[in-house]
Amino acid sequence: MSRSAHPAGPRHGDVLPEGHYTAPPTDLNALDPKVWSRTVTRTPDGKVTVGGMEVSRLAEEFGTPAYFLDEEDFRARCRAWRDAFGADADVFYAGKAFLSRAVVRWLHEEGLNLDVCSGGELTTALDAGMPAERIAFHGNNKTPEEIERAVAAGVGHIVLDSFQEIVRVAHIADRLGTRQRVQIRVTVGVEAHTHEFIATAHEDQKFGIALAGGEAAEAVRRALKLDGLELVGIHSHIGSQIFDTAGFEVAARRVVSLLAEIRDEHGVELPEIDLGGGLGIAYTSADDPREPHEIAEALNDIVTRECAAAGLAVPRISVEPGRAIVGPTAFTLYEVGTIKPLEGLRTYVSVDGGMSDNIRTALYDAEYSVALVSRSSDAEPMLVRVVGKHCESGDIVVRDAFLPADLAPGDLIAVPATGAYCRSMASNYNHALRPPVVAVREGAGRVIVRRETEEDLLRLDVG
Repeated sequence: MSRSAHPAGPRHGDVLPEGHYTAPPTDLNALDPKVWSRTVTRTPDGKVTVGGMEVSRLAEEFGTPAYFLDEEDFRARCRAWRDAFGADADVFYAGKAFLSRAVVRWLHEEGLNLDVCSGGELTTALDAGMPAERIAFHGNNKTPEEIERAVAAGVGHIVLDSFQEIVRVAHIADRLGTRQRVQIRVTVGVEAHTHEFIATAHEDQKFGIALAGGEAAEAVRRALKLDGLELVGIHSHIGSQIFDTAGFEVAARRVVSLLAEIRDEHGVELPEIDLGGGLGIAYTSADDPREPHEIAEALNDIVTRECAAAGLAVPRISVEPGRAIVGPTAFTLYEVGTIKPLEGLRTYVSVDGGMSDNIRTALYDAEYSVALVSRSSDAEPMLVRVVGKHCESGDIVVRDAFLPADLAPGDLIAVPATGAYCRSMASNYNHALRPPVVAVREGAGRVIVRRETEEDLLRLDVG
């Protein structure tokens, strides 16, 4: 295989065009532990391994593109969140980040609960053996069929998202002869420092019932009057990919103020408060996420302080990390195809996947890292844009990064931190086949979600 350097595109020391990149790294072979899972290492001969298995062997056995999930890292992160919050709090893994039956079993074994937001996620959770009482069911427009399935299964919580849903859930619970435990999701008016599409606590969006204008207080009044509902708490979620707790502090203060109003008006102290998830992870070396124990300490301090000021007993706290658990545990492995240098701009590196396996760059302008993983290289860095094979100019996987100038077709490159919202949001655009998810542990890989086939596509096409 030829390893000749490409003649065009900026090099180290050139004046570079505007972009999302940082300065060239001093060592292109280094793997920043902030963005790679715990068992990923580069061996002295330059090959990258995960879970004790070389990625080149993984590519031979499972093909590319593929998501490789570090099972040991996933389990360790579950334990870190569970231990940080302790027995007096609940950690609900947000299934929307990535869900499969294997993941559900790991969560169960590691002592976490599960947050679902669709009938399909609920079915997966129950089928894999998650006890229904450890499931919370979210969503802004749950269908009557989904609600009935959740109530009949005995889920631990349904999070009410609208006035219509209050009545809908109560009616179904009455008909089934049960009393459903519920929380009310409120929008607290906090503008999270994140992308517009993933900020969820300002008033102008589809989730929750606003505190402003007394709507949340009215929702509480209605829920407390209905025999089919057992109102146990208030739920808040301020957004996603958040790195500091300042927004959570404002949200907690406003939620605790609502709890005090409920006590004063109804003589009831609700026993639970859910502060949601949304804690960020490192997609690039510039990101600086907080550790679970830091987050737990900060959130517990906030709630304890606000409850003391309001004269309330401290409620049981719940949090919902999804991305923060699964995001860093996986990378997507690609094979390099076409390499197209653009003089004075950058080099376009096309891979065998693209926006069908990672829509986040196109959807959120998300930033990612990338590394050559089938070998090491001492070549100088070149500015690249990693793109997919789809018929869209916006089919970008990594907008701006540096790879070795001797990169060649057939090389393997990997994009870390793709465990969350990549396979979950994958599509069949251009009739692409969605990649498999392979769990790697102790020197072996195991498919937990198989690669789609063309037969799968044709099976759904009944015309």
